Amino acid sequence: MFYRFGKAIYFISVLLFIFVLLYFYSALPESVSYQMDEAGNSTADLGKGSFFYLMIAMFVICNGLVLLPPKLLETKSHTGLRRIFPVGDSYRDYFLGWFYSFGAILNLSLGLMVFYTHSINNQNEIASSEFNIFFYMIPVLFLVWIVGLFLILTGKFKQVQNRS
Repeated sequence: MFYRFGKAIYFISVLLFIFVLLYFYSALPESVSYQMDEAGNSTADLGKGSFFYLMIAMFVICNGLVLLPPKLLETKSHTGLRRIFPVGDSYRDYFLGWFYSFGAILNLSLGLMVFYTHSINNQNEIASSEFNIFFYMIPVLFLVWIVGLFLILTGKFKQVQNRS
């Protein structure tokens, strides 16, 4: 159940990231600023195409790293994971659901990074200070998901300990 929900949220986040990247890419200037000083002047910039390909590369690398363990478990390619999380085990569902939902959080954070870059490059349309809550929400979500992983692994270790 959690596995399917996590996978659905993950694929929605992939579509959302692609939409946000393409939509805001079209509104970016040719020279994309990603760092500003206190006066609002650009201190570091990047070409529009370089920014686009950098975000695509970050997306592919992050998703590849996050989806490697669940794909190894789903395809039964890794014997260690298969022994720890056999088919039918409730912790297998939690484990798979955690990885897919963590991938969704990574995709949302990358989408927020694109949105923030758009907001500092188009100060007259969107002020980045209006959306501060979202920028603080991502680290909190990362922390909650990391704690969730430790709870899942602790529960699994207790289950293995009780069997022996």
